[in-house]
Amino acid sequence: MLDDLYIGLGANLPHPQFGLPRATLEHVLTLLPGLGIRILRRSRWYESAPVPVSDQPWYVNGVIQAEADLAPGEVLARLHRIEAELGRARGARNAARSVDLDILAIGNLILDGPEPPIVPHPRMAERAFVLLPLAEIAPDWRHPVTGLAISELIRRLPREQVTRPLQDSPVSPA
Repeated sequence: MLDDLYIGLGANLPHPQFGLPRATLEHVLTLLPGLGIRILRRSRWYESAPVPVSDQPWYVNGVIQAEADLAPGEVLARLHRIEAELGRARGARNAARSVDLDILAIGNLILDGPEPPIVPHPRMAERAFVLLPLAEIAPDWRHPVTGLAISELIRRLPREQVTRPLQDSPVSPA
Protein backbone atom coordinates (compact mmCIF):
# COMPACT_ATOMS: atom_id res chain seq x y z
CA MET A 1 0.00 0.00 0.00
CA LEU A 2 1.34 3.40 -1.00
CA ASP A 3 -0.07 5.59 1.77
CA ASP A 4 2.30 8.54 1.63
CA LEU A 5 1.85 9.29 -2.07
CA TYR A 6 2.08 12.93 -3.14
CA ILE A 7 0.81 13.92 -6.57
CA GLY A 8 1.18 17.31 -8.24
CA LEU A 9 -1.58 18.66 -10.47
CA GLY A 10 -1.25 21.53 -12.89
CA ALA A 11 -2.79 23.12 -15.98
CA ASN A 12 -2.59 26.40 -17.84
CA LEU A 13 -4.74 25.88 -20.92
CA PRO A 14 -8.53 25.60 -21.03
CA HIS A 15 -10.02 22.20 -21.75
CA PRO A 16 -12.71 22.02 -24.46
CA GLN A 17 -15.14 20.21 -22.16
CA PHE A 18 -14.28 21.44 -18.66
CA GLY A 19 -13.21 25.00 -19.39
CA LEU A 20 -10.70 26.83 -17.25
CA PRO A 21 -7.68 24.97 -15.81
CA ARG A 22 -9.06 24.91 -12.27
CA ALA A 23 -12.26 23.21 -13.42
CA THR A 24 -10.23 20.63 -15.32
CA LEU A 25 -8.15 19.88 -12.22
CA GLU A 26 -11.29 19.63 -10.07
CA HIS A 27 -12.56 17.06 -12.59
CA VAL A 28 -9.29 15.11 -12.27
CA LEU A 29 -9.90 14.86 -8.52
CA THR A 30 -13.20 13.10 -9.24
CA LEU A 31 -11.48 10.57 -11.54
CA LEU A 32 -8.68 9.44 -9.23
CA PRO A 33 -10.74 7.32 -6.79
CA GLY A 34 -12.19 5.31 -9.69
CA LEU A 35 -8.64 4.42 -10.69
CA GLY A 36 -7.67 3.17 -7.24
CA ILE A 37 -6.04 6.40 -6.01
CA ARG A 38 -7.81 7.59 -2.85
CA ILE A 39 -7.29 11.24 -1.91
CA LEU A 40 -6.44 11.80 1.75
CA ARG A 41 -5.71 15.54 1.72
CA ARG A 42 -5.42 18.31 -0.81
CA SER A 43 -3.84 21.71 -0.87
CA ARG A 44 -5.43 24.93 -1.99
CA TRP A 45 -5.15 25.76 -5.65
CA TYR A 46 -2.31 28.11 -6.51
CA GLU A 47 -1.69 30.31 -9.49
CA SER A 48 1.86 30.42 -10.71
CA ALA A 49 3.90 32.05 -13.41
CA PRO A 50 5.42 29.59 -15.91
CA VAL A 51 8.81 28.11 -15.00
CA PRO A 52 11.00 28.88 -16.83
CA VAL A 53 9.59 32.35 -17.48
CA SER A 54 7.75 32.54 -20.79
CA ASP A 55 4.72 34.18 -22.38
CA GLN A 56 2.50 31.17 -21.59
CA PRO A 57 -0.64 31.68 -19.52
CA TRP A 58 -0.23 31.30 -15.76
CA TYR A 59 -0.78 27.85 -14.28
CA VAL A 60 -3.15 26.54 -11.66
CA ASN A 61 -1.37 24.03 -9.41
CA GLY A 62 -2.07 21.92 -6.36
CA VAL A 63 -0.85 18.86 -4.50
CA ILE A 64 -2.73 15.92 -3.05
CA GLN A 65 -1.74 13.27 -0.57
CA ALA A 66 -3.18 9.92 -1.60
CA GLU A 67 -3.01 6.20 -1.01
CA ALA A 68 -3.18 3.34 -3.48
CA ASP A 69 -2.83 -0.44 -3.55
CA LEU A 70 -0.72 -0.10 -6.69
CA ALA A 71 2.93 -0.23 -7.64
CA PRO A 72 4.52 3.18 -8.35
CA GLY A 73 4.70 2.41 -12.08
CA GLU A 74 0.99 1.58 -12.16
CA VAL A 75 0.14 4.85 -10.39
CA LEU A 76 2.12 6.73 -13.03
CA ALA A 77 0.42 4.77 -15.82
CA ARG A 78 -2.99 5.70 -14.44
CA LEU A 79 -2.04 9.37 -14.17
CA HIS A 80 -0.83 9.28 -17.78
CA ARG A 81 -4.10 7.63 -18.78
CA ILE A 82 -6.06 10.53 -17.28
CA GLU A 83 -3.81 13.00 -19.10
CA ALA A 84 -4.35 11.18 -22.41
CA GLU A 85 -8.12 10.96 -21.88
CA LEU A 86 -8.15 14.72 -21.29
CA GLY A 87 -6.25 15.35 -24.52
CA ARG A 88 -2.70 15.89 -23.35
CA ALA A 89 -0.16 15.14 -26.04
CA ARG A 90 3.34 14.89 -24.61
CA GLY A 91 5.72 17.23 -26.38
CA ALA A 92 8.34 19.71 -25.33
CA ARG A 93 9.24 19.96 -21.64
CA ASN A 94 7.58 22.94 -19.93
CA ALA A 95 5.08 23.37 -22.77
CA ALA A 96 1.62 24.76 -22.05
CA ARG A 97 -0.92 22.03 -21.23
CA SER A 98 -4.52 21.43 -20.25
CA VAL A 99 -3.46 18.89 -17.59
CA ASP A 100 -0.22 17.74 -15.97
CA LEU A 101 -0.10 15.04 -13.29
CA ASP A 102 3.15 14.03 -11.59
CA ILE A 103 4.16 11.71 -8.79
CA LEU A 104 6.15 13.99 -6.52
CA ALA A 105 7.13 11.63 -3.70
CA ILE A 106 6.18 8.33 -2.12
CA GLY A 107 7.20 8.44 1.53
CA ASN A 108 10.99 8.04 1.74
CA LEU A 109 11.12 5.90 -1.39
CA ILE A 110 13.88 6.66 -3.90
CA LEU A 111 13.46 5.29 -7.42
CA ASP A 112 15.97 6.47 -10.01
CA GLY A 113 15.30 4.31 -13.01
CA PRO A 114 15.86 3.06 -15.53
CA GLU A 115 12.06 2.55 -15.58
CA PRO A 116 9.69 5.39 -14.64
CA PRO A 117 8.69 6.82 -12.31
CA ILE A 118 11.67 8.69 -10.93
CA VAL A 119 10.84 9.35 -7.27
CA PRO A 120 11.12 11.88 -5.78
CA HIS A 121 10.34 14.02 -8.82
CA PRO A 122 13.73 15.29 -10.02
CA ARG A 123 12.78 19.00 -10.21
CA MET A 124 10.31 19.30 -7.36
CA ALA A 125 12.79 20.96 -4.97
CA GLU A 126 13.24 23.80 -7.49
CA ARG A 127 9.56 24.63 -7.93
CA ALA A 128 7.52 26.95 -5.72
CA PHE A 129 4.32 25.67 -7.35
CA VAL A 130 5.13 22.23 -5.91
CA LEU A 131 6.69 23.08 -2.55
CA LEU A 132 4.19 25.69 -1.34
CA PRO A 133 1.10 23.48 -1.76
CA LEU A 134 3.00 20.43 -0.48
CA ALA A 135 3.96 22.34 2.67
CA GLU A 136 0.27 23.01 3.38
CA ILE A 137 -0.58 19.34 3.59
CA ALA A 138 2.78 17.93 4.76
CA PRO A 139 4.54 20.64 6.81
CA ASP A 140 7.04 18.14 8.26
CA TRP A 141 7.95 16.55 4.92
CA ARG A 142 11.63 16.02 4.18
CA HIS A 143 13.20 15.41 0.79
CA PRO A 144 14.15 11.70 0.71
CA VAL A 145 17.43 12.31 -1.15
CA THR A 146 18.78 15.47 0.50
CA GLY A 147 17.07 15.12 3.89
CA LEU A 148 16.21 18.83 3.77
CA ALA A 149 13.00 19.98 5.43
CA ILE A 150 10.38 21.47 3.16
CA SER A 151 10.74 24.81 4.97
CA GLU A 152 14.43 24.88 4.00
CA LEU A 153 13.67 23.94 0.40
CA ILE A 154 11.15 26.79 0.23
CA ARG A 155 13.68 29.20 1.71
CA ARG A 156 16.13 28.26 -1.08
CA LEU A 157 13.69 28.89 -3.95
CA PRO A 158 14.60 31.55 -6.50
CA ARG A 159 12.83 34.80 -5.61
CA GLU A 160 11.66 35.34 -9.19
CA GLN A 161 9.24 32.40 -9.03
CA VAL A 162 5.75 33.80 -8.49
CA THR A 163 3.29 31.41 -6.86
CA ARG A 164 0.31 32.48 -4.77
CA PRO A 165 -2.79 30.76 -3.40
CA LEU A 166 -6.11 31.41 -5.06
CA GLN A 167 -8.15 33.28 -2.46
CA ASP A 168 -11.30 31.16 -2.73
CA SER A 169 -9.48 27.84 -2.46
CA PRO A 170 -9.22 26.39 1.08
CA VAL A 171 -6.99 23.51 2.18
CA SER A 172 -9.23 20.52 2.66
CA PRO A 173 -9.30 16.84 3.44
CA ALA A 174 -10.71 14.55 0.77
